[in-house]
Amino acid sequence: MARQCELLGLARSSWYYQPAGESAETLELLRLLDEQYTRTPFYGVRRMTAWLRARGHPVNVKRVRRLLRLLGVEAIYPTPATSAPAPRHRIYPYLLRGVPITHPDQVWSSDITYIRLERGWVYLVAILDWSSRYVLAWAVSNTLDSDCCVAALDRALARGRPMIFNTDQGSQFTGHAFTGRLLDAEVRISMDGRGRALDNVFVERLWRSVKYEDVYLKDYPTVPAAIDGLGGYFRFYNEERLHQALAYRTPAAVYQAGAALGAPGRPVSTDIHPPE
Repeated sequence: MARQCELLGLARSSWYYQPAGESAETLELLRLLDEQYTRTPFYGVRRMTAWLRARGHPVNVKRVRRLLRLLGVEAIYPTPATSAPAPRHRIYPYLLRGVPITHPDQVWSSDITYIRLERGWVYLVAILDWSSRYVLAWAVSNTLDSDCCVAALDRALARGRPMIFNTDQGSQFTGHAFTGRLLDAEVRISMDGRGRALDNVFVERLWRSVKYEDVYLKDYPTVPAAIDGLGGYFRFYNEERLHQALAYRTPAAVYQAGAALGAPGRPVSTDIHPPE
């Protein structure tokens, strides 16, 4: 082992190092911030700091800002840096302001959220049809990179195609790997305006449902447990959960009805494929 480390120019202590992970205190703060953000997404760093202090957590603004960035969330209010695109990535205009949503496969959208585990967290990406609220694909990752988003998009595009695809301006969605697939499929790309999280309001509502109806109730201990549990929840969400906004029908029923009437886009089956 010493010789191999020498050949690699690596100190033996680095080879044997095991990451310590986040402390129990930090994990608890992340859980509290996640729940409060889901309830009050308009709270900024200072309000979140005051909220935690009122509950006996002596945190400062810098720490709360770091934790919120770790969660990948930001308050809903105008700001010059809401979603950070990578340098040289093209930003597309928002195409949906004032546009009536009339049928399935007219608009799809995607976003990423934090999913807490018993001793850590992962990130969840989902692709949603706006008209029917149908979840077309989803995936889980332990990092905020683009691979997870591209994998979910590939699964969705293999089964259907929208007229417009909307995301925020995060680097996961502005990179060529993601936008290139949409352009190849002749899909128009739309991106939220800066500081306008409500431009993607249907996905924000999905995250609230996922967390209050599944994640917070089950408190998944491991990544495999989370993947298995989320797969069950998305099947329930699509095929059994009645939506008031859909006249108490399920997303699958509305999506299938639109496909049967010949709405633009290729029909999609109701099976939800978990992340590979």
